[in-house]
Amino acid sequence: MENILLVIHTLVAVALVGVVLLQRSEGGALGIGGGGGGAGGGMFSSRTAANLLTRATGILAVIFFLSSIGLTVIHTNDRNPGSIVDRITPVAPLNTEADGVAEPDLGVAPPTAGPADEEPAVPRPE
Repeated sequence: MENILLVIHTLVAVALVGVVLLQRSEGGALGIGGGGGGAGGGMFSSRTAANLLTRATGILAVIFFLSSIGLTVIHTNDRNPGSIVDRITPVAPLNTEADGVAEPDLGVAPPTAGPADEEPAVPRPE
C-alpha cells in the first residue's frame, strides 16, 4: 500500500510542477511572460486556460497534501514504539588480568629492569 501511495504521490508532484510552470506569469516585473493571444471567445481562450490551470493546480495541491498525510500515517503505524536508546545492546567489558584472565603470550619477553648501579644510556645532567 505504501509503495502505491508513494508512486501516486510522485506522479502528482511532477504533474503539479508541470501545471504551475504552464501558468502565465502575472508579475510583469521583468517585462516577460505577458501580452498577446486569445482576445476572442474561443474554446481555449487565455481566460479559460488560466481558469483550467488554476483549478488543476488546486486539485493537484489537495491530492498532494492528502497523499503526504497518508504516507505519514502509514509510516507512523509501521514504526516500533520506544526510544532508540532502548534498542542498544550493552557491550561486554574487555577481559583483563583483574578478571583472572592472563594476557595472551605474544612470544616476546617482557623488559626486565637492569641493576641500579649500571650507568644509564643517556648521561644525566649533573
